[in-house]
Amino acid sequence: MKRLLIIFASAFLLSSCATTSELYYWGNKVDGVSKYEKLTYKNYDRQTPESICDLVELYEDMVSNPGGTRNTIPPGICAEYGFLLLQERTLDSFEKYAKPRQKRIFNTDDYATLFEEKGIEMLRKEVELYPESETFIGPIIKQLTSDN
Repeated sequence: MKRLLIIFASAFLLSSCATTSELYYWGNKVDGVSKYEKLTYKNYDRQTPESICDLVELYEDMVSNPGGTRNTIPPGICAEYGFLLLQERTLDSFEKYAKPRQKRIFNTDDYATLFEEKGIEMLRKEVELYPESETFIGPIIKQLTSDN
């Protein structure tokens, strides 16, 4: 019995030492903090045109290159990105303050049309990936698309 207990205890201890991988990609980590955590905090703590441009770049990376063990976009990211793109301040900030590499991401100069279309597309993508979000996002999509 003691031997069995020692085997189970050893197995438990060894299994708890295994490395865990993240379910989703949240941007590269620096000092244990993901880029998502760093940039969203920075933006909500003290929003600047530059922080908005950095967030647009991060969200586009997260949506275009999903990773983690699930290899899909994290819950809420498409909605956050969509809302960000649909804000007038985002368009103004991006047109005036985005770095050339940030502007090259989209391969266009018509950011007004792009941000409006992509914003609604991201909201729809959120509902597609996470159907439970329909309750909250569905009415917003309906309102945005019925005005046009």
